[in-house]
Amino acid sequence: EVRLVESGGGLVQAGGSLRLSCTASKFIFDDYAIGWFRQAPGKEREGVSCIRSVDGSTWYADSVKGRFTISSDNAKNTVYLQMNSLKPEDTAIYYCAADEDSDYFRYGRVHGMGYWGKGTLVTVSS
Repeated sequence: EVRLVESGGGLVQAGGSLRLSCTASKFIFDDYAIGWFRQAPGKEREGVSCIRSVDGSTWYADSVKGRFTISSDNAKNTVYLQMNSLKPEDTAIYYCAADEDSDYFRYGRVHGMGYWGKGTLVTVSS
């Protein structure tokens, strides 16, 4: 069964850290860009970051550069998003996603995205 399974959301105070995990089916992990979108209440879903494990290339939204780090563990078919210096405006449902084209993340293309996880809630209190 093809799937993306997320974990790691929760409640944290501003300035704190959380790590999200996304475990993917092997063929997705090997060949696709995998990353995260997020959707805050009343806002559109936006791309946050992605990584392509085959060459380690990464992309970050300007709003998270310098605070979030994406990485991958080839042995576990898992992608991690380390989120530091969290702000209340980072509060959202975070969705793991995968597509052959990393531009889906870069340009926030929701429709047509290859695969989605169910989402995990991140709440940052002020």
